[in-house]
Amino acid sequence: MEEQKLIIKTRASTDPSHGKEPSARNIKEHLRYGVINLDKPRGPTAHEVVSWVKSILHVKKAGHGGTLDPRVSGVLPVALEDATKIARVLLGADKEYVCAMRLHDDYPRKRVERVFSEFVGEIYQRPPVKSAVKRQLRKRIIHYIKLLEMEERDVLFLVGCEAGTYIRKLCHDIGEVLGSGAHMLELRRTRSGIFDESNIVTLHDLADAYAFYKEEGIEDFLRKAVIPMEHALNHVPKVVIRDGAVDAICHGADLAIPGIVKLDPDINVGSQVAIFTLKGELVALGKAMMDTKKILIDDKGVAIRTKRVIMRPGTYPRKWRKREADE
Repeated sequence: MEEQKLIIKTRASTDPSHGKEPSARNIKEHLRYGVINLDKPRGPTAHEVVSWVKSILHVKKAGHGGTLDPRVSGVLPVALEDATKIARVLLGADKEYVCAMRLHDDYPRKRVERVFSEFVGEIYQRPPVKSAVKRQLRKRIIHYIKLLEMEERDVLFLVGCEAGTYIRKLCHDIGEVLGSGAHMLELRRTRSGIFDESNIVTLHDLADAYAFYKEEGIEDFLRKAVIPMEHALNHVPKVVIRDGAVDAICHGADLAIPGIVKLDPDINVGSQVAIFTLKGELVALGKAMMDTKKILIDDKGVAIRTKRVIMRPGTYPRKWRKREADE
């Protein structure tokens, strides 16, 4: 969490006797709240790969943050145990792919680049027949398309896009605009949110890291292969709360303004917000009921509606009183 970008609303200190920084978790806690930037190989489904991760690490729960078809390789974030609660957030992060496409006729490079430029911005897509979602027309945003290499009818390009964009369909549509058609040959995902190929981990890397831990007691490789879930939420607006508000949020309470210590400058009404402790631990995910300006100005009211609790109750001491049932 990059706290230097957060606005300080009020001053508050934290008690070292409870909670801990994500980097200070023991190895079991590290795995419980961990995410892997996995290099999915071609061949198996994303579900099969997640099953192998569970077997390698001997964990009960794991979930991926963005499906990849069997023939597609690359970045596949995999959340473990309690961190699976943030998997849906990872699904919504922007993606980047390197794609090999074959044109059905010969075209000069400049014409292909010109057609690429026509697809940058908002486009309409209907999911292909073989897809897991309803086939209805929907909007998606293409941030950029860069032609990397072109040899006769084979084109290699880089595309950055909104989550849920079908690259196979994008290739088809580019071919339609060119006039003779095109199809996807091969696809690799190179980025998903903050995850990219710079620190990607293969299944073999993961198995070796776990073996070093179990057989020789060396944790370093496993800590490098599995990162704290908090690092995966850099694209989500954040608020930091005082220690006294943490346990109430863990029991599902909404976050009121007095509990906020720091906040992101770009919070808008209705946006998803991640709630953190002063030590940098993820407490919960919620929906903003106010924007940053109103939170800074007002002294009371519900700022964040709690939607998904991540931290276990009792991690921080209880500072609130439960209302009697007859009140």
